[in-house]
Amino acid sequence: MLIDNIRLFQTIAEKGSLVAAAREVGMSATTVSERLAALEAHYGVVLFNRTTRSLSLTDEGRTLLDGAKSVLAEIEDLDTRIRHGADTLSGPIRISAPVDLGRSIVSDIVERFTQDHPAISVELSLSDGYVDIVGQGFDLALRFGTITDSSLRTRSIGRYRRIVCAAPSYLDQHGSPRTPEDLTRHNCLIMRFGNSLDNVWRFGIGASAQEVTVRGDKVVNDGYLVRRWALAGHGMILKSELDVRQDLSTGRLVALLEDFAASPNPLQLMFPPGRAQPRRVGALADALRAGFREIARASTD
Repeated sequence: MLIDNIRLFQTIAEKGSLVAAAREVGMSATTVSERLAALEAHYGVVLFNRTTRSLSLTDEGRTLLDGAKSVLAEIEDLDTRIRHGADTLSGPIRISAPVDLGRSIVSDIVERFTQDHPAISVELSLSDGYVDIVGQGFDLALRFGTITDSSLRTRSIGRYRRIVCAAPSYLDQHGSPRTPEDLTRHNCLIMRFGNSLDNVWRFGIGASAQEVTVRGDKVVNDGYLVRRWALAGHGMILKSELDVRQDLSTGRLVALLEDFAASPNPLQLMFPPGRAQPRRVGALADALRAGFREIARASTD
């Protein structure tokens, strides 16, 4: 019963409310509340701060959540090995990825992975904003840039350039920028990453590094949509080479200002803190790294 209550506690933390957790596990909200009260009584602590409108983890609740994910994963992995054999991978995986990258690359890797491991189910959540991996219950996440949360475990996928590009139709009408400063005279389609507006574009390396503040008539928090606007000729974008590689190879987009390129950005896999991860999560992480290596090899052929 203790393990079941800890598993229910994890669901409450991920869903953010007792009602949502009850709906998820098929129980009444009253039963969920009673089970949570029993768990708090067992430990002698309060696990959630409760108000009429919100539910948030206490310090003790965060400690339990950090440990629960690892312990429950190990129990589930052990159960799988006993029931189905040591070589069988099964169970759910929750993964977060940027929108454009998720649609163009990660989804294909996930599709092949689930075909190879039919007992595994994958929930792929696409977002270009900040994701609380622990609080939202993700097993792993893909993100560009330097990871500021030192408690998370990371594995490198590679380093990739961000490229300024536009459709030929836009360039025919407005011309091509020759220097980064020329971008101030162009319509630049701007991404929003959570609370951060990506309107300061960086160029050059070392002593030649510079920043240009760009402007445009469209801002969006969806990397797929900003690329679609660029393909339609609405303006210029700054995107990872992974997102626009096929558009550049077919001529639907044209790379610009390549002589002024900044240092490549790291792409990393992030995992929640903990002692171990389920074998199925490690297997998907390996598949993702192999998939990106395959793309890198293909681009150099």
